[in-house]
Amino acid sequence: MKKLLLSVVAGLGLCCCGGSAMAQGSSLYGSGLKVPLNEDGSKYFRVILWNQVWVRYNENNTGSIRNGEPTDNTFDVGLRRSRVLLYSQISPRFLILTHFGINNQNAVSGGYLGTDGKKPQLYMHDAWVDYKVFDNYLHLGAGLHYWNGISRLTNASTLNFLAYDAPITNWPTIEAIDQFARMLGVFAKGKLGKLDYRVAVNNPFLTNTAGAVSSAANYNPNNNEKVYQGYFNFQFLEQESNLLPYMVGTYLGTKKVFNIGAGFMHNSDGMWREEAVVVPGGTVNRVVEEDIDLFGVDAFLDMPLNEESGTAITAYAVYYNYDFGRNHVRNIGILNPATEGGGLRGNAFPTVGTGDAGYAEVGYLLPKGALGEETRLQPYAAFNYGRYDGLRDSGGDIQSVKVLDVGANLLLEAHHAKITLNYRHRPDFTNINDIKYRPEVTLQAMIYL
Repeated sequence: MKKLLLSVVAGLGLCCCGGSAMAQGSSLYGSGLKVPLNEDGSKYFRVILWNQVWVRYNENNTGSIRNGEPTDNTFDVGLRRSRVLLYSQISPRFLILTHFGINNQNAVSGGYLGTDGKKPQLYMHDAWVDYKVFDNYLHLGAGLHYWNGISRLTNASTLNFLAYDAPITNWPTIEAIDQFARMLGVFAKGKLGKLDYRVAVNNPFLTNTAGAVSSAANYNPNNNEKVYQGYFNFQFLEQESNLLPYMVGTYLGTKKVFNIGAGFMHNSDGMWREEAVVVPGGTVNRVVEEDIDLFGVDAFLDMPLNEESGTAITAYAVYYNYDFGRNHVRNIGILNPATEGGGLRGNAFPTVGTGDAGYAEVGYLLPKGALGEETRLQPYAAFNYGRYDGLRDSGGDIQSVKVLDVGANLLLEAHHAKITLNYRHRPDFTNINDIKYRPEVTLQAMIYL
């Protein structure tokens, strides 16, 4: 027992205060809160804790109401994410992971049963087991998991984004047939040379769609078909770890990475809609079921430019082709500050739909020493574009969705302690014939251990 306690203390000292492992740029943090359970460290458990707090000014969409009063703009504070993740290997062939927490709590939403902002529900994000079948070539696992298809960003880690957050277009079925981008199912993952792959077969969650059917496709509450998904990326330069599914947003120049990837998701009869059918004596309405077919192709570059000064570039681009059935469009507003005003209240805009979408981001890590010995600055820009069939003006023309983000990460201890300031230029689709653009300014404070 004494020997084990000494090993734990020594391991924590090594992991927290130094070591050769690098966590996207932090030599102080090392390999984190990782506790060895034997002398060589092959048996261990690791704990990761993180909070992301938003302080935000938002110019609301037309007609937004907060607590019964019309509101043109909002200044608020919210918890974007607050989570705990634990994983362990007591054998090199077995891994267990548990991940729980809360998301999107502000003073008016995200609370218990969604009725107010208080006492948000602590729920499971991931709970899965992994068994190594054949070295790094094949692992099999099952549970509530995040081994997703479609794109790198669909598998993104929330600990090391380049921009302040994901565009959400990358999680196209979030909180519909999945549980916060996770599903219950089985998965396989591994590496074949420089090809990294992950595939899964899942059960869709029962959707919250009401029984009413409209002419535009929506999620089918009678969906009992399996969800098939996969993502494959060829890693030309340094290889990335696939121990866990969470893919890094920026390595801050600590790796030389260039990947090209492609992925998919398919769910038969995942959507339904109503259409009129001509019959003798008139027309009748019938229910039509349609498949969900989602595809993505992407490229990721993270490269040090000057090792002496520490400058680096990160760039990512993805193209999505989404088919959710006829004219499907979904509006989403993260940490929405308004309580009423329809689907386009507060900061919501058309985020996902049947059609084409693209997202691109680029960031530059400034030289060391510009802001002190440890502090680094990483300005970035990101652009999200969507062209969805269901967004047509009175003349029948599709109105594109364009969202611009410009900001900078102030890296106090790499990603482990950082402050991000982001300006968003966001469309207000309240009147599709006269689209306005609203400012949204977010200051994010994040720490993860």
